[in-house]
Order: sequence, then structure tokens, then C-alpha cells
Amino acid sequence: MSYVDGFVIPVPLGKKEDYHQAAAQMWPIMKEWGALRVVECWGDDLPDGKVTDFKRAVAAESGENIVFSWVLWPSKDVRDAAHKKMHEDPRMKDMPMPFDGKRMIFGGFEILMDEGQG
Repeated sequence: MSYVDGFVIPVPLGKKEDYHQAAAQMWPIMKEWGALRVVECWGDDLPDGKVTDFKRAVAAESGENIVFSWVLWPSKDVRDAAHKKMHEDPRMKDMPMPFDGKRMIFGGFEILMDEGQG
């Protein structure tokens, strides 16, 4: 069964293109490791919530926007193997990270429902 890694990332507004380039650089590597799809979304309509919201979830600061991203894997086993490779691959050592990685939230998800795909 497919598996998804999900991310919410605070990115400085002036680093949008840097983030896009870093994500584009990362995609071929993730594809090599078995990823089926990567989707990177730049926040466009992020209302302030009364209890929580995307910005508060990552302690976004003034001048930052939110990236919502996910990676589709064929299985959790493939994803787990890719995560191991990520920590061992020398290409990852100099990979640019145009955001504060300490405030990124991420996690792995089993697919509960997946409708409307072609």
C-alpha cells in the first residue's frame, strides 16, 4: 500500500525561488530512491485560526510563508529505506536548505482514502 510523507515548512518570502530550486534538485534523488510523486505547495490562502493554524504550527515569523508538501511512496518499506539512504548519501551533505529546518514539521502517513485520481 502507498505511503505519504507530509511536511509543513516556514520559508522566508525572499527564498521562494531558492526553495523551489532545492526541491527540484531533490526530486531526481528521491525518485531514484523510489518516490512516485512529490508535490510542493506555496501558501496562498492561510487564514489565522482561533486555536491554531499553519503559521502557528511552525512558529512562522513575519516575512515567512508556508510550504505544504508531500511525497508519495509505493510503500512504507520503500520510504523507510529512502530515509536511511538520505542519511548516508553524500549528495545530501551539501543540499541547500533555504529555511529553518528546526521549525519544519513532518511525518509519515498511511493513506486512509484516495479518491479522484486519474
